[in-house]
Amino acid sequence: MRSRYAAYAVGDVDYVFRTWHPRTRPDDLSPDLGLTWTGLTIVDASEDRVEFVATFEQGGRAGSMHEVSRFEQRGGRWVYVDGEVS
Repeated sequence: MRSRYAAYAVGDVDYVFRTWHPRTRPDDLSPDLGLTWTGLTIVDASEDRVEFVATFEQGGRAGSMHEVSRFEQRGGRWVYVDGEVS
């Protein structure tokens, strides 16, 4: 989870693509150039789920995204499957 956040923060779309389950990933992962990720707090984690709050700035305004993400082990690696944003 932390590595995916870092990839989003620096715009490494290739890494985000490679760590997303092929069954659920979108065809286009173009970054939002007006969005700057500013922090990550892991709220809870279990074997295949991570609850987090990620903070960002967009258009001069601060915001946050709260998500419970689901991961699956595939070929010896954990990949992002989907998430529920609240």
